[in-house]
Amino acid sequence: MSNPKKSQSKSVAIHGIHAVISLLNHSPESISALFLNKNRTDEKFKQIIQLAKLHSIPIQYVSNLEKHTQGVLAECDQSNHSKANTFPTLKDLLQHHAQLQTPLLFLVLDNIQDPHNLGACIRTANASGADAVIIPQDKSASLTPTVKKVAVGAVEYTPIYTVTNLSRTLSELKEHGVWIYGMEGTATKSIYSENFKQSTAFVLGSESEGLRRLTKEQCDILLSIPMKGEVESLNVSVASGICLFEALRQREPFYTG
Repeated sequence: MSNPKKSQSKSVAIHGIHAVISLLNHSPESISALFLNKNRTDEKFKQIIQLAKLHSIPIQYVSNLEKHTQGVLAECDQSNHSKANTFPTLKDLLQHHAQLQTPLLFLVLDNIQDPHNLGACIRTANASGADAVIIPQDKSASLTPTVKKVAVGAVEYTPIYTVTNLSRTLSELKEHGVWIYGMEGTATKSIYSENFKQSTAFVLGSESEGLRRLTKEQCDILLSIPMKGEVESLNVSVASGICLFEALRQREPFYTG
């Protein structure tokens, strides 16, 4: 029996109940092997086993899976595990939408180093239908198994672009007609005062440090979320949700009644 803790050169491990169920439902062809805790027999595990058998995915029952995996781990082909790779680069995505002339929606995360926060933001971006999440190569958490677990499968479907120079990337977005909105707690303009029906990128920083100076300088407008209570800031994933779903509300008739 192979060791599920060891990944091969071109494989990636996805763990967690919800993340693996999402993978089985939407991208089963990417899974080369499935490892399950042999001592679990609950309904979620039965669902995973049923889906695996449906797609002829080999199952190995083991007793040495680490606790954080929730007793389930899928080994996937790295070159095929993500359906978010329709556009390998951000430039490809921008060129495609330029031809369609459809408004884009981006979530840009600056200085988010907590993997749980990053995973939650990616999950929120997917739920809102955002076209992509953009993160810097430095000053950011990477796409670790923890991020993928918290994102509960969203990493497989929402493109995530890691860029070497966030300030330059924001400048490139503006060249493609994307409005850059920086979220800043001290900004005098409210998020509810703006029109997000055009191509939009929301840029959010960490609760402790906010946006970096060069990032802030690239923003067209700085906005804040009105607060009524005593707390001074929101968790970045909550703030992301407020921003993205306000854009969705403005764009989709279903949300406006």
